[in-house]
Amino acid sequence: MVSIHTKDSQNIQDTVSWLAALSPAFAPAEIDVIRRACELTEALYAGKAELTGTPLLQHALGTATILLGMNMDYEAIAATILHAVPEYLDNWDEVIETDFGKNIKGLVEGISRLEQIQHLDTTRQHREQQKGEHALQIESLRKMLLAMVQDIRVVLIKLAERTHTLRCLSGASAEQQRLIAAQTHNLFAPLANRLGVWQIKWELEDLSVRYLEPELYKKIARLLDERRIDRERYISDVVSQLKQALVKAGIKADVTGRPKHIYSIINKMKRKHLAFDELYDVRAVRILVDDVESCYAALSLVQDLWQPIASEFDDYIAHPKSNNYRSLHTAVTDQRGQPFEVQIRTHEMHQYSELGVAAHWRYKEGGKSDARLDEKIIWLRQILEWKEDISETGDLQEQFRNDLFQDQVYVLTPQGRVIALTKGATPVDFAYSLHTDLGHRTRGAKVDGSIVPLNYPLQNGQRVEILTTKLGGPSRDWLNPTLGFLQGARARAKVRAWFKAQNYDESVAQGRVQLDRELHRHGVTSVNQEKLAQRLHFNKLDDLLAAIGRNEITLRRIAIALQEELPNKLIAIIKPVFRPAAEHSSSTGILIEGVGNLMTRTARCCNPKPPDNITAYVTRDRGITIHRQDCAHVLRMARQDRLLEARWSE
Repeated sequence: MVSIHTKDSQNIQDTVSWLAALSPAFAPAEIDVIRRACELTEALYAGKAELTGTPLLQHALGTATILLGMNMDYEAIAATILHAVPEYLDNWDEVIETDFGKNIKGLVEGISRLEQIQHLDTTRQHREQQKGEHALQIESLRKMLLAMVQDIRVVLIKLAERTHTLRCLSGASAEQQRLIAAQTHNLFAPLANRLGVWQIKWELEDLSVRYLEPELYKKIARLLDERRIDRERYISDVVSQLKQALVKAGIKADVTGRPKHIYSIINKMKRKHLAFDELYDVRAVRILVDDVESCYAALSLVQDLWQPIASEFDDYIAHPKSNNYRSLHTAVTDQRGQPFEVQIRTHEMHQYSELGVAAHWRYKEGGKSDARLDEKIIWLRQILEWKEDISETGDLQEQFRNDLFQDQVYVLTPQGRVIALTKGATPVDFAYSLHTDLGHRTRGAKVDGSIVPLNYPLQNGQRVEILTTKLGGPSRDWLNPTLGFLQGARARAKVRAWFKAQNYDESVAQGRVQLDRELHRHGVTSVNQEKLAQRLHFNKLDDLLAAIGRNEITLRRIAIALQEELPNKLIAIIKPVFRPAAEHSSSTGILIEGVGNLMTRTARCCNPKPPDNITAYVTRDRGITIHRQDCAHVLRMARQDRLLEARWSE
């Protein structure tokens, strides 16, 4: 392990001494790579400082020291030192790839890409947006950060870099302190939590709340400090008593006091509406054992020594948290009624809980990874359910369960708002996701300041600007799937809707002609067309007529709805089939349009015979009656809609 203490990382001055301390952790060839990174950056970073006032090289070395404490490999350490080179060297990519290889160049490039997220003003968004919208934007930022990363080490480097920035944040202006602390609280600390990098998570939370709620932070820090001596003496006694009992029981274990972080105290006080004196876990100890069986044996011993508080027991070994955190948590009271917390876990669980994904992070030569590493990459990119933030992100838990992240691309508006789109989405998809009218008027697009075709596939983290015309509409080419202008179903539906709206009146007129013709052909012209539209789930008749005119609804569907609108007995007789008229022969050799196999009889009033011009009349109870067209009785009939066209067969 490297001898430099991570808490002193902001005070590194001597590069030579810092490099000398690396020898226990890396091979000579690896140290040489890190040394060459320092030599390249010393001149480039000279006179440069971070916004906190910390010299840039010192900031890079301080960040690298944090990563050393996480057992990161030499490539990550070298890339961290080189992270600001793209800002000060024009041909940086060629230089780094030539001198340090593709892996380190890729890490530096990944760090550089994430810088645009760091500069997003989340506090401004918080002021301008409603709380729910703000939460969705922050979650989109988190997912975009992870989506942009091809190498997980980039995320860990960024978290370490932010940790060092916060350690030195007292040197920044008050406004910068608030902005950086808010962004850390909203974006980076939750990412560390999701990855299970607890060391960084706790420090980021504590340091951010120090600047966001300075008075409350100072109050809790003062209470902890005032009782620190008594608390340490109390914990020392508990640890001593536990060690003796564990040895007597034959359980091999390490027992230590567990530090309580200020942010977690404040969070619990707010969440449970408790005063500082009512917290059980301000005093806490941790027991580390060799195996799971010993965890439960130690738990039994603890509950025999002291009175357990039933409501304060959690078994995260049998039921791990969503980020795979495993441990036993219990709270007990001593003989004087003083409560304290006990955590019990194996050494392996503790290693994971402290460092999470970074726990055993070692890339092999050439950047190859083993099966266990690949499993961690998959785990990271699936974005496991995150219980701690459900209240903030609303229904995003369901989206995680559906693996939404893997199918999305995250891009930025010119104002820095994050937009999630279907993977492969184009600038046209982007425009329609912002506003329908913007999509209709789209004529061009810029991506990161450069003009691109409208069918250009957008990539994670790109900033997109839409070029529009004042008037006009979408192109029909956008609906051609082979041209690739639209990937999202929602945008495609909006384009179709626009074209439908442009031809609405014409479609209504065409539909009216078709419907009237068919109703007249089947002798049901008196049907209530408004009710017919309602039966077919249209809000108004014109919408039905437009659908008929555009051939979006079949005549058979209309026939089915028409049956419900006609009198039952009439339906039973004519069995309407709403299709282009066909001639059917009745049993008497008479052809009747639209119906067939019906019982017919000739009317006595006019006694029609070939070649008389005839018509068919639908009676209520006696089928079809055949009359001469000039029959006076037929001409006087009130129900002209019961007449059907008929003629003699050949």
